[in-house]
Parts: sequence; structure tokens; C-alpha cells
Amino acid sequence: MSEDLTAWPYQEARSVLEHLGRAAKKGATDKPVIFETGYGPSGLPHIGTFSEVARTTWVQRAFEELSDRPTRLIAFSDDMDGLRKVPENIPNPEMVAEHLGKPLCDIPDPFGEAESFSGYMNGKLCSFLDSFGFDYEFYSSQEQYRSGAFNKGLLRILECYDEVRQVIIPTLSYENKEEWSPFFPVCESCGKVNNTRVLEIHPEDGELTYVCDQSFRGSEACGHRGRTAVTDGRVKVGWKVDWAMRWYVLGVDYEMYGKDLIESADLSSKIVKILGGEPPVGMFYEHFLDEKGAKISKSKGTGLTIDEWLRYGTLESLGWFIYKKPGTAKRLFFEMIPRSTDQHLEERASFGRVEEDSERKNSPVYFIESGRLNTGEEVTYESEVSFSMLLNLVNVLNTDDREILWDYLRRYNPEVDADAEIIDDLIDRALRYYRDFVLPTKEFRLPEGEILVAVKALREALAAADGATAEELQTLAYQTGKDHGIKLKNWFKAMYRLLLGQDQGPRLGTFIHLYGIDETVALLEQRIAEAEA
Repeated sequence: MSEDLTAWPYQEARSVLEHLGRAAKKGATDKPVIFETGYGPSGLPHIGTFSEVARTTWVQRAFEELSDRPTRLIAFSDDMDGLRKVPENIPNPEMVAEHLGKPLCDIPDPFGEAESFSGYMNGKLCSFLDSFGFDYEFYSSQEQYRSGAFNKGLLRILECYDEVRQVIIPTLSYENKEEWSPFFPVCESCGKVNNTRVLEIHPEDGELTYVCDQSFRGSEACGHRGRTAVTDGRVKVGWKVDWAMRWYVLGVDYEMYGKDLIESADLSSKIVKILGGEPPVGMFYEHFLDEKGAKISKSKGTGLTIDEWLRYGTLESLGWFIYKKPGTAKRLFFEMIPRSTDQHLEERASFGRVEEDSERKNSPVYFIESGRLNTGEEVTYESEVSFSMLLNLVNVLNTDDREILWDYLRRYNPEVDADAEIIDDLIDRALRYYRDFVLPTKEFRLPEGEILVAVKALREALAAADGATAEELQTLAYQTGKDHGIKLKNWFKAMYRLLLGQDQGPRLGTFIHLYGIDETVALLEQRIAEAEA
């Protein structure tokens, strides 16, 4: 049956199995399979950060379908990294600017809620991951360095110092080649890590000599010169080397990364082999883009935040957006929320009708809603009510009264209560979305000329269409525009502007059926009277 599992997470999982097979030939133990995902807490986590954990979790779930090997998921935060610039979307930027160059874990929290800058960011990340039900282990760089957990890797890098340098040096500009070192000592005087420079190494003692003399971007070096051990958090290694060290010490078997890190992953793979380890299976993904097509940024706060998505869309709709085509760049802006919500509902409905096990396991719903499935909950959606339909109903009714909406929905489909919990939640989100995005842009346009004539004809036709189905009403609307010689694109656009104050909307027959034929006739009569006044 496993050969029938073809969704992209299974393809990735099979690569992990091949990797483990090669490792077994080299005498690797039957340890848990380690899936890792990394986060740089220099800014607030965004959907790109969140999606990397979600996608890795889905590969882990696929792996567990194909193998009985135990697995672990590590979410790693590089909070020993030095802060190079102040993010644009945080409070108290002047206070943070005073600590430029220091490790993120040693900078005060500008929000005043945690013990450090990275403590706040890490907390936000974990709360989001917890809300989605991920089963992960959170690792922070400061804990691994300062507890001594990374000492083995740090001493190994010191032993292989020249070999590691030779991997990175060819990629550097001429002026940086001579003095580049994989180690960045934390200055014992000023606490900065970005301002130090290695002068000499002492492998026999596990130490190095350094000077703090590299000022940059408003971060002044203090000039301190000293000798320090490379262990117990006294130094940080540059992130390409750090990545390799993590793989080496933690025994990582799988990690995905953004397309812009392909070259870095290749360099880190070479370094981990020098250290005596094996690089993990890697998968690169395309980045999310903002509305203008630019890559979203944590430090600038571009793109949607997870909070913003979840205000208007369901957690599952976010999962759907993340799941689809990870190798394709996607624009991430508010208009994507209704579309993704409806696509998820359609997929959920299809999933509920499928009985064949392999077909269910190939569905995005199998991964997106694994928490519910694991508890034996039925996952389906029987209603024809979509999020877009609710938005349009709120639009034309112009009400915040959820009971009025429910009255209309029950008239449209008396069995709608079978999905009452889902729909009730969608109503809340539709009301928020309408108030924040639709209402400010509504612009009703009254009919004139040939459009006015056709609208009068549609009013008369609807008045005689009692009991018509949504499909019959759609045909009636279509035929009315056609009979009056109006281009159908112009006809339907005019109707949407007339009824909804927008250029687009649902199938007109579906909308009339939902809103009610008598109510639509009354609304058309009101618009006609306004046009002729």
C-alpha cells in the first residue's frame, strides 16, 4: 500500500529512509530519527517561520506511515546570534539599539514581558506552534552553548580549524579572507559577539585569543583583548558552521530551508562531513511574498502575521495555504484568506466522502487535520455554505446580527445545522473580515441605459420564479443578460456592483437562492427606484 502514497510529504519521507539506509551501512545506531527546523529570533515570527515547522511535521507524519522508527522534531532557535540591526516593528527601538552586536539572548526585551529579546520572540513562536498542536522539542542556542551540550562540536571545529576555513574562504570577498574565523568570541568586557576577531587559536588547550575591535552600524567595539575557551558559551560559531555543528551534535536526519539558503546548505554539508558527521536530507522551499511580490521580512514586519490570518481565517485554512506546492512562491496577503478557507472546505468535503485508505492519506486534510483524525474525530463538511458566500450575505444584509444570518442560511438549506460549529465560527470571521476590508471599499453603482432595462426584466422574471433552484436562477440571470444583448462579463459585473457594491461575487443564482427570491426582487425594485429618481 505504501507505493500508493504519493503526496509530497511521502516523497520527502522516502528520501529520509534512503538516508538512513546509507547511514546503517556505516554502522549508525537505531536512534530516533531527528527532524529539525530552525528559527532566527531577530524579529517576530511570521507565517514563513510557522510554515517551516508545519511542513517538517507533515514529512515526519509521512515518515511514520512508512517506517516504525521513532522520531523527534526539534524546533531550534538561534538566539546566540548577534543583533545586527534594530527591527522596524518593535517598541523601544532606542533601548535595543544600545545593545547592537550582543547575542539576542543577552538583549533586554523591548516588549517588557520576557527575560530577553529572544525570550519574547521564542515565546511567541512556541505559543503559535502549540496552538496548532505540534509535537516538538524546543531547543535554544544559548542553552546548547552555555550548558556545554555543544562543547563536543566546538572542540571538533577547533581541531579541524583550517579545513573548515577552506570551505568558507573561497566564498568570501578578498578583504575578508585573511582574518575570517569560524569562531566569534563573546567579548568578556562588553558582551558583544559581532565585534570580535580571532587572532590566534590554541587547539591543545581548547582556547583562542581574540580582540574586540570591529565596529559596525552603530555598534562600537570596546578594544578588549583576551584569551578564552571555546566551550560553555564563551564563543559562537558563524551560522553556516553553526548549522553543520547542530547536524553533527544532534544527529539531524532531515531539515528544510528557503531557496536562498541552497548554497549555504551545501557549504554546511561539506563542513559536517569534515567534523565526522553526515548531512541530513534537505528540501528547499520557495518563500512567501507580500502583495507587491517582495519576500516577506521579520525585521520589517511585511507580510501577514499568524495573528492576522487567524483573526479572519481558520487555522486549517492557514494549513491549506502552507501545504500546497511548497516549491512554488506564493503571495501572502489578506485576499488569500477567503480563497484558502473555501478551498480547504472543499477539500474537507471531498475527504469526508472518500473511503479508500490510500486516497485519504494522500489528501492534504490527512496532514492538516491530523490532530482530529488521531483522536478518531470525523473530518468532513457537508454544507454548500462557503466563506465567500457568507461574506456576500453579510455584505448585502449589512448586519452584525448573527441570528439574521442563521435564519437566511437555514432557509437556504434546512440541514445546514449539521455543520453548525464550523459555520458559526466562519460567521464570526466573516463579520470581522467584512468590517475591516469589505465595508470600507463598498461602492454601489446604480444601473442605467441598457443595464437598467435588463435589470427591470430580471426583476419581472424573478417575480415569477417562485421555487426555482439555484441553478435555475443562474440560468435565468444568464439568459436575461444575453437576451438584452449585453456582454455577459459586463452584465454580471453590473449586477455585483448593484447588489454587493463590488466587481465580483458568487454565482448570481446561488446568491439569489440564499438571499431569497422575494428579497432580491424587493432589493432590485429599491435600486431601480433610486436609479430613476
